[in-house]
Amino acid sequence: MDDDLQEVLDTQIHDIERRIEKVIAKVETLATKANLLRSIPGIGPVSAAMLIAELPEIGRMTSGEVAAMTGRAPVPHDSGAMRGRRTIAGRRRSRRHVLFQAALAAACHNPVLKPVAKRLKERGKPHKLVIIAIAQRLVTIANAIVKAGIPWQLLPRR
Repeated sequence: MDDDLQEVLDTQIHDIERRIEKVIAKVETLATKANLLRSIPGIGPVSAAMLIAELPEIGRMTSGEVAAMTGRAPVPHDSGAMRGRRTIAGRRRSRRHVLFQAALAAACHNPVLKPVAKRLKERGKPHKLVIIAIAQRLVTIANAIVKAGIPWQLLPRR
């Protein structure tokens, strides 16, 4: 891609992101929800905006409901005595993509989820499975934080 086109696209993306942030800041409930989501290590402004837009129910669901709504609930492929692999599917693909990207960041930077990712890797789990497991935990944490209305905080260990 030539440099001029790249610069034009980068400028347009930046402008759109800024406009989205302004819309969220204008509505108090959205701004509060965005601040709560951004307090979680691994969820940045883009992920928070996407979750607000694509998952307005966040904070009002159970952990099972949020897993199903984001397409993160494992779907069994069983028949009779045959036990098939569990896969994730369904719902809106954009939700899964934004959570996958947020989980990649959380697996490296979230002090609670980083050790979980490390343990799963040490047990020989495939990279994609590790990230999906982290995404599931991340969306569950996000739902709980929005529901409680209390920003992320790492409590000292006893």
